[in-house]
Amino acid sequence: QVQLVESGGGLVQAGGSLKLSCAASGRTFGSYAMGWFRQAPGKEDREFVASISWNGGSTTYADSVKGRFTISRDNAQNSVYLQMNSLKPEDTAVYYCGRRTAFAIATAYGAYDYWGQGTQVTVSS
Repeated sequence: QVQLVESGGGLVQAGGSLKLSCAASGRTFGSYAMGWFRQAPGKEDREFVASISWNGGSTTYADSVKGRFTISRDNAQNSVYLQMNSLKPEDTAVYYCGRRTAFAIATAYGAYDYWGQGTQVTVSS
């Protein structure tokens, strides 16, 4: 059973920073790509934010966060992170961590097989 637990969300002013963490269960964490998605208030779909390959060698970002957010992972700690800088009110959303059953990065929601419960990020103007 794979479990993903996000943490680190909160309320921050525009221009501020937050670092999200996602802790994963299971001994095979280091074999799979991970990603972050978000769901804004009133939106039905989860929006891709960032993805990282199994060894951290490849990353990709949504255009809306490129240059402001950084995804990273620590396979020894079974964790993936999302450093968010220069936050904007439009970054307000519930942020979800997802795990693929593949080693390569992906931007599609359907490419991820496991999800955490989400952590709320609110950016005030």
